[in-house]
Amino acid sequence: MTTTQDKVLYTGRTHTTGGRSGAARSDDGRLDITLTRFGTTGTGTNPEQLFAAGWSACFMGAMARAAQTQGVRLPEGLAVDAEVDLVEGADGFKLAARLQVRVPGVPHDTALAIVEAAHQLCPYSKATRGNIAVALSVA
Repeated sequence: MTTTQDKVLYTGRTHTTGGRSGAARSDDGRLDITLTRFGTTGTGTNPEQLFAAGWSACFMGAMARAAQTQGVRLPEGLAVDAEVDLVEGADGFKLAARLQVRVPGVPHDTALAIVEAAHQLCPYSKATRGNIAVALSVA
């Protein structure tokens, strides 16, 4: 939800049909994918993979901002491995996630500080905070 003071920077729009065994296409045609249920054969992706890709890309942007604030230059080999679990429990379905960050050439304590700051900045992290279990690690 936005307030009258918020400025919308971008709106992603997709049209999806068929659910987990369907297709999704963005309004500009840049995203046009087949969806395939996990655990089945097929060439499509699934919502958990899409969420992991989006979150890790956004998280890297938040890391760049956090690193700049801390006066640190991020290395070329920066990478985020995201894992998003679909979990079934007594209270139904939910998500859990792990973000493993590689910051080669940056001291572990510095990298950890950047990752923790990025987790406060990243919109995906904000959206999931308090809603799903999230584990962060620096390799």
